[in-house]
Amino acid sequence: MKKYLPINKEDMTERGWDQLDFVLVSGDAYVDHPSFGAAVIGRVLENRGYKVGIIPQPAWNDTSDFKRFGKPRLGFLVTSGNIDSMVNHYSAARKRRKDDLYSPGGKSGYRPDRAVIIYSQKIKDAYSDVPIILGGIEASLRRFAHYDYWSDKVRRSILLDAKADIVVYGMGEQQIVDIAEALDSGLPVSEITFIKGTAYKTKDKDRAYKPLWLPHYDEILASKRKYAESFMLQYKNMDSIQGKPLMEPYKNWYVVQNPPADPMSQSELDNVYALPYMRNYHPIYESMGGIPAIKEVKFSLISNRGCFGSCNFCALTFHQGRVVQVRSHQSIIEEAQHITEEPDFKGYIHDVGGPTANFRDRACEKQIEHGVCRDKQCLFPAPCKQLKIDHQDYLKLLRALRVLPKVKKVFVRSGLRYDYLIYDKNDEFFRELCQHHISGQLKIAPEHVSPGVLQKMGKPQRDIYDRFVKKYNKINKDLGMNQFLVPYLMSSHPGSTLKDAVELAEYLRDLRVMPEQVQDFYPTPATMSTTMFYTGLDPRTMEEVYIPKSPHEKAMQRALIQYRKPQNYQLVYEALVKAGRTDLIGFGKNCLIKPGRGSGDFKNAQGKTPQKNYQGKPDKKTSGERKTGGNEGKKVQRSKAVKGRKKR
Repeated sequence: MKKYLPINKEDMTERGWDQLDFVLVSGDAYVDHPSFGAAVIGRVLENRGYKVGIIPQPAWNDTSDFKRFGKPRLGFLVTSGNIDSMVNHYSAARKRRKDDLYSPGGKSGYRPDRAVIIYSQKIKDAYSDVPIILGGIEASLRRFAHYDYWSDKVRRSILLDAKADIVVYGMGEQQIVDIAEALDSGLPVSEITFIKGTAYKTKDKDRAYKPLWLPHYDEILASKRKYAESFMLQYKNMDSIQGKPLMEPYKNWYVVQNPPADPMSQSELDNVYALPYMRNYHPIYESMGGIPAIKEVKFSLISNRGCFGSCNFCALTFHQGRVVQVRSHQSIIEEAQHITEEPDFKGYIHDVGGPTANFRDRACEKQIEHGVCRDKQCLFPAPCKQLKIDHQDYLKLLRALRVLPKVKKVFVRSGLRYDYLIYDKNDEFFRELCQHHISGQLKIAPEHVSPGVLQKMGKPQRDIYDRFVKKYNKINKDLGMNQFLVPYLMSSHPGSTLKDAVELAEYLRDLRVMPEQVQDFYPTPATMSTTMFYTGLDPRTMEEVYIPKSPHEKAMQRALIQYRKPQNYQLVYEALVKAGRTDLIGFGKNCLIKPGRGSGDFKNAQGKTPQKNYQGKPDKKTSGERKTGGNEGKKVQRSKAVKGRKKR
């Protein structure tokens, strides 16, 4: 009979256990589902015969909660949860969030800032001699010295700040089993320095075999150029075949990263998802409103890992890596059949995907033997000639899923790499995607349109997105379907000036689209874009990059993307004046806004001050579009902008 992992002494007693091998401490509530990393690691160890208990969201004011199971035989495993605790707590504007989807009732306050460090320190206070192994996204991306956006400082490796022994970086299933077996054999944790996909600290500079030396921590504190150089050394060694050991020196320590773990085989990945998950949150949370995060994944299927898209603002290169790993059709179909037996299943599989839904194989055959290229990307600035572009395997999988008994519809809601899709000369997948797997709208992430900004993002140029929009609308027209595109856009990315933001606003004007959501660039550890943000340098070329850093400029860039919103009027007005684009303030069809308060501050194109003093109130036509309130977002996000659209 399936059971949840033990969460207290009573659960241990019920299983007849006197002592656990591992205690897993997580910043998330306990959700026993394969979309939650703590559950996966716990189940993987359990499957290997280890006794594992979990302490979800412990109280961190003292050590009592960390002692609930007593001292584990082999060690503590510590993670902040599925999301970095700082990202979980703060917006890109560093404002405190009010909710937490990974906590009971969706309420915040169940975990501390920098959860991994706090938990580890409390464990050390409770049991000073027990090994501490860190994992998950928060620890994984902080394994070396890193820029910390929230304090605006460069922090040390999390191994040193947390006083931990090992960081498991990446997804971690293989590494945690190797660590468990080493500890179980009696090997001291200080001697576990040989496992791929881990980082450790040592005082012996000869411990690593032929490492590449990163700049000293003091050097990168003193020089932003050294920081950028260090990042590129790390970036070029994120491959299990080509990657070299890396060593970062500190005053009294050396932090060593072993090369990344080997990609998991299909059968290994299948085994991970076949483990006996309960597929829900623990019953203790029912009276507290449940755990909202389960809603997005309970009826979804993970089909792949890794991403060769390599967007510069994304940390996947440093975490899951650039090699795509996939589950078998049989494994995914069997999980889908389990889903259909859930009492609350309504017939809809919400998603079949992963980091990038339409990547179902390695980028090229060369990667099998030689790994990923150190100095080339698969899709940027143009697709590599070796890149395999094929959607047939994914299409076959979706076809098999949508004919399962009890399944009414199979949606694709993970990110689709639209450039990869448009490069496919076979339209069969594109057509069936529109016909069967979209619920009225498709979310796509062009992010920007300015050539300079896209180059800093590592995203395809505007014409590729334009081609995608044109084909998407043609296919839908041929099918007799009225479906829309929702573009995801990012403001204030490194390289984006007010001029670039205005260019994006003009593009949206021409398409007659106003996105409902805009994401400010969020500098998180271990991304190329964050390195640009901190150093002001593009680490690939060491050329200087313009960085929009002031909150006011960020607000202006964001407002330009949503220039139609009345509450953004003053910011848009100011931005256009500062950008020297007062030609876009007026009554012409190409203007973004009409003259308003402060219109006397500039002259129009004819050198005259506008006669009308528009006070920011919409005219009748605009008012008619906006007075719908909550429905406004539905209108504007549905790409009404495409030629031939019907007016409401």
